[in-house]
Amino acid sequence: MSFRTFLLVIILISSQSLFSQNTKQEQMAKLEFMIGNWVGVSKGFEEGKVVREEPAYEKIAYKVDQHIITIDLHSESLKLHTVLYFDENENHFFYHPFYKNGAGKYKAYLENGVLVVKPTSQKRFIFRPTEDGGFQEYGEELVNGKWVKYFEDTFTRED
Repeated sequence: MSFRTFLLVIILISSQSLFSQNTKQEQMAKLEFMIGNWVGVSKGFEEGKVVREEPAYEKIAYKVDQHIITIDLHSESLKLHTVLYFDENENHFFYHPFYKNGAGKYKAYLENGVLVVKPTSQKRFIFRPTEDGGFQEYGEELVNGKWVKYFEDTFTRED
């Protein structure tokens, strides 16, 4: 292999790596609305009625040069650590929660500036900014063809 060919191969590999990093960071930057220290209320619903309401705290931060986001949620009923990242090979996000009794790995995607996580075809989690600069996440289950909310966490920025 000539020096010129070797140099060309190195340049191509480097440019692909930089492009991949930029794509990943561009996708992760779209989730900037989630970043911060949050304080709020977590509500649980059954048949449209609030059955649980408790304080909730959430710390969401970029890590590893903005290649991942970590989410730490604390409430009376749930302690959760989640890693969220964009996989450029599959061209979507992965939401990887760790619970007290296990873990999961779910596909997620952005739709109109909102992050949608789909653990199953019958369940989804929505993460969205609120009009007042806050942050909201909620879970829905598909019941008789309609999405029904079963939890909602609403936060204001603490920092």
